Formats: sequence, structure tokens, C-alpha cells
Amino acid sequence: MASCLRRYCRRILCCCSPCMLLLPVYLYVTMALFFAMKYSTPIGGPTVYSVLPLRFVASGLKHSSDLAPHPEKSFWKTELESGALWNFIQHVTDRQNNPILRPGLATSANLSSNLATGKGTGCSPDSEIISKIPDYSTLPTLMKNFVTAMHCRDYPLIIAPEDVCDHGPLAKIRAPVLLLAIKTQTANFENREAIRQTWGRTGMVRGQGRQGLVRRVFLLGKTEDLHTEKELQLEANEYGDIIQWDFMDTFFNLTLKDVLFWDWFSRLCPHAHFIFKGDDDVFVRMPAVLDYLLKEEEKADERPSKEPTQPNEMEGFVVGDVINNAMPIRSNGTKYYIPESFYKGLYPSYPGGGGVVYSGSLAHRLFEVSQWVHIFPIDDVYLGMCLKRLGVSPIHHPAFLTFDFPKEESKDPCANHTILLVHKRSPAEMFRLWNETSMPSSKCRNATLRVKPRVD
Repeated sequence: MASCLRRYCRRILCCCSPCMLLLPVYLYVTMALFFAMKYSTPIGGPTVYSVLPLRFVASGLKHSSDLAPHPEKSFWKTELESGALWNFIQHVTDRQNNPILRPGLATSANLSSNLATGKGTGCSPDSEIISKIPDYSTLPTLMKNFVTAMHCRDYPLIIAPEDVCDHGPLAKIRAPVLLLAIKTQTANFENREAIRQTWGRTGMVRGQGRQGLVRRVFLLGKTEDLHTEKELQLEANEYGDIIQWDFMDTFFNLTLKDVLFWDWFSRLCPHAHFIFKGDDDVFVRMPAVLDYLLKEEEKADERPSKEPTQPNEMEGFVVGDVINNAMPIRSNGTKYYIPESFYKGLYPSYPGGGGVVYSGSLAHRLFEVSQWVHIFPIDDVYLGMCLKRLGVSPIHHPAFLTFDFPKEESKDPCANHTILLVHKRSPAEMFRLWNETSMPSSKCRNATLRVKPRVD
């Protein structure tokens, strides 16, 4: 009798053991599918505001004689530090596209297909989001308009140039060394004309050393002034350097120019070595910029090769007037005003939007990552947000003067020969600076680039 009972127990164990081992796997897969379906919301569509699940939470480093060292405190943030709208939306988006939680999603090959931006579906203002900002009624009109439309990022082209970059079989060989992408507005014809005739000339540009091919485009939205819009169309027909999209050209929509330009670049000028993105009221010493960039490219090529799995050094190249530890401006009445109900926290490090240069390979990565970084109303801050998620640190160069010269330094007769870029210059000043820097005096001929660090 006892032997029969033992045989019977062994048979039960043999039958049940596989089921017991598979039970945890079944529970894990079930929970993973539940959370994936519950918290999957494509960008560009209506935002789903759900309670975030508590998962991957452990306590931080703890030593035990029985167990290996293990976390004792929470290492996965389950709650936001604030109830600000942008922080909340981005927190949810970051979770949805976290490469650890969802392997294979946030890769170059899959971003375009997995992170839809609402293309082809149209986009209308989101009135429901108003209830998510308690002080919405007190916000400036510009901010109100941005909040209700910030989920939209697919706007068709109104004007598109055809011959900026070569599209033939030799496109890569004939690619521009530098592509100028200049933010402007419809009415700023004089600024564009001054740029075309001075520092923004296209064709072969020679520095002190080698020469390189430079191309130019101006980035615009639309206005309600039909007369200036018709004039812009005539200007585009004459110069072939206008890119215009079908969104209202406001200060808070400058970010759209970045996102939509990265898309245009990736499709129509993908082999450009470097991109200059800046305002139409800057002056750029183009030969000096070209010299600097070509030298940086040569240095990167000469450095010892890294591991095959590590990205090329130029894939993270971005340089400008870098701003660190900046706080949002809370003064209602300035164009940079960002209310606490919309965003809390410091801004990431970012190069000032007056003028910044980055590699073409980084531009492709920016296009990819921008698809899961929610639109932010200040374009240079948004660039910093994208760089942060790519793990890229912008390079600060003192010769990028997006805040002009210090008062005493501006008195130096050779000051304009020491910079790569200076901000806030009128069309007349651009012509004057072009003539001055193109034919330097004997005293200023050997002036070197600024090396003084900016005092924050």
C-alpha cells in the first residue's frame, strides 16, 4: 500500500512540475501584455491620461549575508515631481518608448514606424486639454493657442525648393559641406536679401585653408497677410531657397521649424556634412566657420578608431553658445513666459537658438528622437531636450555670441574678426560687417577666435 502511494505521488509531481514552472512565465507575459495595451498611445493622437503603473520598483543597495547586494531604495520613478502638463505627458511618453521596458522600440529602424506622428490623419485643436491646466483662462493668447495644438506636428509644405541638394547617383559626393537653415518670417525680405548678398552666399566658399560647398534654405510658416504671402511666392520663384509649411508663423511655433526641417533634411538633403541653424538677424563669418568645421572633421577622422559598436564622433557633434542650468521665465508678459502649470524644473543644457551648428549625422538622429519628445514652445530648449535623450552634450564655443559682445570688448577694433557668429544685427550692419571682415586691416588680419569663457 505504501509503495503504491509513493508511486502515485511521484506521478503527480511529474505531471504538475512543468505546470508549476510555467506559471510565473504565464503571469509575467499576461501582465506585460496588459500594461503594453493599456499604456500605448501614439504621438500625434489624443493623449490618454492614465494612472501610471507601479513596476520595476525596488529598494536601493542593501548588503545581506544570505543575498547578493540589491537595491534598497526606489530606482524607477513612479510619480512626477510636479503636476505640470508637459512633464506629465513626456513622462508617459518616455515610459512608452523606454528601450529597457520595450526592447527594440526606440531604435533607428523602428522609430518611424512605431512612433506615428499623425501623418495623413489631419489635426485639429484639442479642447479637452484645457481642463488639464487650472490657470488656462489667465494664460496669454500665444500660450493658449500652443497648448491646444501642441499635439500637431504634421503640416504640409506650401513652398518647397527643388534643387538645394543633388539627388542623383553622385549625391553623396556632391553633398554640401554646410547647409544653412535660417529661420525667418514672411515680412523679413530685407534680412533675407542681406544674407543672400553677404555671409549666406551659396556655392564654393573658401576659408583660409580648404574650400567647401555651401547651400542655403530659409524656414517659414504662413501669415494671414495675403499680400506678403504672394510676394513670398515670387521671391521663392526667383531664388529657390524658401521652405514654407502650412502653420501659423508664431514665436511658439519655431519648434515646428526644427522638427519639420529635420524631416525635410532626412529626405531631400541627407548627405550634408554640417547644418547651421540660426536666426535671420545674425552675422556669420562664413569662411571662419567653414575652416573650423573642416578642421573638426579632420580631427575626428585622424583619431584612433573606436569600438565598432560605438557611434562615430561626428554623430554627436553640436556647437554653439551653450546655456546651462537655465530656469523657465515665470514673468507673464515676456515672450519666453512658461507657466508652472505647463512645465516645472530646470531646462537641460542647450545651445542658444540665435545660431548653432551640428553634424548632418546628428540631424538624422534628432529627427528620430524628436518623434517621441513632445513639442515644447521654445525651440532651443527643445533641441536641448532631444540632445539629452540622445546622450549628447553640446560644445560651448566663446566665438558664438548669441548675446552680443561684452561692453568693453566691443570697443576693440578687431573684435569682429574674433567671432564665428554675432546676434542681433540689422541688414545694414550685415553689409558693413561683411565688408569689414572680408577685407581685414593689417592689424586684424591675424586675429584669432575668442577663447574667453562666458560668465553665466
